[in-house]
Amino acid sequence: MMNWRYILMACCLLAAGCKARQERVVFGSGEIGSVLSKMTEVMVHDVTNPPLAARFFAYASLAGYEIVSRHDSAAGTMKGVLNGYPDIAFAPPAGYDYQLAALLAMTRTAARMQPSGGEIRAFEKQLLDSLRNAGVSPEMIGASGEYADSVVAAILRYAKADGYNRISNYPRYEPRQAEGQWYPTPPAYMAAVEPYFNRVRPFTLDSAQQFKSEAPIPFSADPHSAFFQLMELNYKDSLTAETGAIAEFWDCNPFAVENRGHLMSAVKKISPGAHWLGITAIACKQAGKGFDESMKIFTGVSVTMTDAFISCWDEKFRSNRIRPETAIRKYIDPGWQPLLQTPPFPEYTSGHSVVSAAVATVLTGYFGEGFAYTDDVEVPYGLPARKYASFAHAMDEAAISRFYGGIHFMDAIENGKRQGSRIGIWAMGKLK
Repeated sequence: MMNWRYILMACCLLAAGCKARQERVVFGSGEIGSVLSKMTEVMVHDVTNPPLAARFFAYASLAGYEIVSRHDSAAGTMKGVLNGYPDIAFAPPAGYDYQLAALLAMTRTAARMQPSGGEIRAFEKQLLDSLRNAGVSPEMIGASGEYADSVVAAILRYAKADGYNRISNYPRYEPRQAEGQWYPTPPAYMAAVEPYFNRVRPFTLDSAQQFKSEAPIPFSADPHSAFFQLMELNYKDSLTAETGAIAEFWDCNPFAVENRGHLMSAVKKISPGAHWLGITAIACKQAGKGFDESMKIFTGVSVTMTDAFISCWDEKFRSNRIRPETAIRKYIDPGWQPLLQTPPFPEYTSGHSVVSAAVATVLTGYFGEGFAYTDDVEVPYGLPARKYASFAHAMDEAAISRFYGGIHFMDAIENGKRQGSRIGIWAMGKLK
């Protein structure tokens, strides 16, 4: 249930002996977080894959930020910062509220991009109804919506030019049936997710290959090889209550399914990007960040994690490495299975490691080292909150959770963290 919190401010001005009433609505970071939370809810319903989810978050956040940047001298334009970002020039209507327009730009961008956009539109209607009930004038709401629509149109054109809409024209990805290569895993044996995501235009990176990871340890079935030792690390790992809890907390697998007799049903889970945006919301609230600064932070996190997915997916479908589940069952123990369900894409590098390291680097840039917080993002999904001493602490835990869960080899985790950190440092250099 939404809990809209806002302040309606009225200023009485004397001009030529007449009293005029000027209203504006003052939002906080929580309202931005509510929009992104609703987007997450819709993504869970739509089973939106993690790279695409990050892309949705990025463009919705950019639409809001574009309006804020025109009204806050501390928020610079993204023109010249993000690749291909357009000139957005138009005269806004009279009587709008820029914070309301920014929120509407977010909801309307999301509604146009997400498959179940009707849910976003219903959410927006609840917001506007609550404002009307609080006495906000129809004129202000209408002008704010008109302003938002102009920005949304420009952002959607920018999104359309990133190349994602051309992916459906590429040949269907066929797994390579060769030793050491990735192949779909049980229980659903899903097709590879977003094999061409590296062809999407990045926001801050020069290209998907700019921070190319070092090569993975080469596959080998020789029991004396380095790769076989990697397999044995996963096979011999003894889960404890704590390591199991860490794996479950950071699972964030929207493709998880469970068997019910002859039926297979989805288990509702958020994406890793949605989890990190939830952490961003916690940090903004805890640090007392205002609406404008929070919009900048959410946008920085969103575009960075999209670039992290582009870079990681470029490596995944280049190295195309086998998953622990497939390798261990074939070469060590046919009955072995991981704690977590294996996601439907190649193993190297670890997406959680790359994305978490990139975002943790950005959040540390905004909030500083040693920012302690309690992460309750997964509570609505039945998992207890966990405490972290810093974003780096959370990043390390998110990364190693993939080893505890049995779905990644250790070099994919360690090299993924290095890859993500480099992306985060680069993005902060651009965004700041």
